[in-house]
Amino acid sequence: MPDSMNAQGRVLVGLMSGTSLDGISAAVARFRDGLNGGVHCELLGFTHRAYRDDERARLERAMQQGTAREYCLVQADVGDWMADAAISAMADAGVIARDVAAVASHGQTLWHEPGHSTWQVGDAARLAERTGCDVVSDFRSRDVAAGGQGAPLVTIADYLLFAHDTQWRALQNIGGIGNVSVVPPASTHDRGGMQAVRAFDTGPGVVIIDGVVRALYDGLPYDRDGLIAAGGRVVESVVSEALRHPYFGEAPPKSTGRELFSRAYVADFIRACQDVGAAPADIVATATALTARSLADQYRRFIPEPVRDVVLSGGGAHNPTLVRMIEAAVDDGKGPQVCMFDQLYFDGEAKEAVAFALLGYLHISGRAGNVPSATGARGPRPLGSLTPAVR
Repeated sequence: MPDSMNAQGRVLVGLMSGTSLDGISAAVARFRDGLNGGVHCELLGFTHRAYRDDERARLERAMQQGTAREYCLVQADVGDWMADAAISAMADAGVIARDVAAVASHGQTLWHEPGHSTWQVGDAARLAERTGCDVVSDFRSRDVAAGGQGAPLVTIADYLLFAHDTQWRALQNIGGIGNVSVVPPASTHDRGGMQAVRAFDTGPGVVIIDGVVRALYDGLPYDRDGLIAAGGRVVESVVSEALRHPYFGEAPPKSTGRELFSRAYVADFIRACQDVGAAPADIVATATALTARSLADQYRRFIPEPVRDVVLSGGGAHNPTLVRMIEAAVDDGKGPQVCMFDQLYFDGEAKEAVAFALLGYLHISGRAGNVPSATGARGPRPLGSLTPAVR
């Protein structure tokens, strides 16, 4: 990399595809070390490569069943899709391969067995060949090998990049799965503040909402702007019963995914609503309420810290009906203020891709990327494996 780029910071491309299966987010960001142990981040470009219906269907099938041949093919093809997204983001940011220190790719999770194993597909070698950049990938495995959950990993970004200056903050991502990071003030960065950080998966984000919409409304991939839910009635008994699932009672660190909130779970959820006479819009409203109530339930059970605000990001943050339900669920008269990540920083859709770009930056800087208090790992570990480009 040219010395001028080192002087200004290091440019990385972050790639993220989550449990919502909506597509691949690609962010180009410049990082440099800041004061008090923090890191400064500048977002240079962001694009999103949506999955086509047939691509999403392939991934959903692979998560439930498949042959060795099918898994081999999806590993290569996701690598190409990731490369498409990275190249598009680099063009958007006006950078070329020699400007980029590394592409940091999360890949697409096919299966996550908390505390035991984790599997993300997306061929790093193919990505390196297509982009001409070094690639850091397979971020979760090392944390799992060290006894951790392998999730959540965006916590390090929430702590280093997005902490409030003087107050405790909860950063809530609402992707397919919801996850929260509880971080102390940025002023504690140079005093061992990371030891106080906690994070865990709160439960469903939009995975049940999207699943219900796709099952009941032919041709609709999700509830755009929450309009369907806004016209429905919440079936309180179904929400209450869903919150009795053992996952919600487990103490952090903990993580979950489509392994629990699967297509079968969605089918059972729909059936439970229909058994009490719910119309399709009521079922979407009930799924939306479950996400909001589960989030608030987890806050009350497991977040004793005096958080000043809850910062929402991810696809679910663009659902006004869900946001209103979250605001109502966390408001107990003295609860934290709910605000949007977009209003404080940059496009919240880029947040997780930026987080993995940061993990790539930490990898090439020789620093740990996990937060043991969040994942449960035995200690800090460098995350990711390097696939060098041919220059």
